[in-house]
Amino acid sequence: MVRGDGDGWTRCAAGHRHWGRYGAAGLLLRDRRDGVDRVVLQHRAWWSHEGGTWGVPGGARDSDETAVEAALRESAEEANLEPAAVRPYGELVDDHGGWSYTTVLAGPIAPVDPEPTGGESEDVRWVDVADLPTLPLHPGFAAAWPRLRDAPPPLCLVVDAANVVGARGRGDGWWRDRAGATARLLDALAPVQRHGLTAADLPPGADAGGLDLLLPRIVVVVEGAARAVLDGGGRWPVELVAAPGSGDDMLVEVATDANGAGDQVVVVTADRGLRVRLDEVGAGWVGPSWLLRRVERA
Repeated sequence: MVRGDGDGWTRCAAGHRHWGRYGAAGLLLRDRRDGVDRVVLQHRAWWSHEGGTWGVPGGARDSDETAVEAALRESAEEANLEPAAVRPYGELVDDHGGWSYTTVLAGPIAPVDPEPTGGESEDVRWVDVADLPTLPLHPGFAAAWPRLRDAPPPLCLVVDAANVVGARGRGDGWWRDRAGATARLLDALAPVQRHGLTAADLPPGADAGGLDLLLPRIVVVVEGAARAVLDGGGRWPVELVAAPGSGDDMLVEVATDANGAGDQVVVVTADRGLRVRLDEVGAGWVGPSWLLRRVERA
């Protein structure tokens, strides 16, 4: 792959001309914390396609990039949005037949100070959602905005590792090597974290709204001997949390914090007592079989 090999014009099935030989992607960074509702928008340079309009920072995808990778790269180049400061949580695909534009939704996880970079922007800044109707929006963004505006909050999957490992079984002696069995579960979870979940794949109670894909935050709580997997935590794209004592207490704590942050929270467990506690803090739950069906086919 040559960096920038996606740059160039192409035509979709309808004969319309689009920038991006392999499609294009942009990042909609939205902050709905602490009573605000705002998004980062780019005021496009006058010389660019649809110059003078407001939309999300984005651009052409290279041949080996996912939509998320392209959106993060472009928003860093155009709007000074550091990839480490944002968490993608969903995708909306505008498919034109042979060419598509993917809007990647993300939330801030660190302070974000957007500014114009790279020469393609007249301005980049936080904009109150209530003020969007007063701006000349890019036509593509304007068409997608109703679905983006009404998108659900991020999905947080909290995995009770001990319970799921036991349900997975496989006759591989997991009870003798709980760390090894947990590592195998984490290996199986990695594709779910990377590729996301369609609306048809979501657990009961979770909502995709009008989005095509949810990119869940997966938090795996480990306890006892399984905590040894933390030594290789960099191997997996999930978040690992070690319970210093009761695994149930930590699972409730993680679910409560995610719920307080405004996420959709679903805990994967078959523990009936834990489910009662999760109901009390407003978190959803689903049995291990739902998750195992997805990891076995991933």
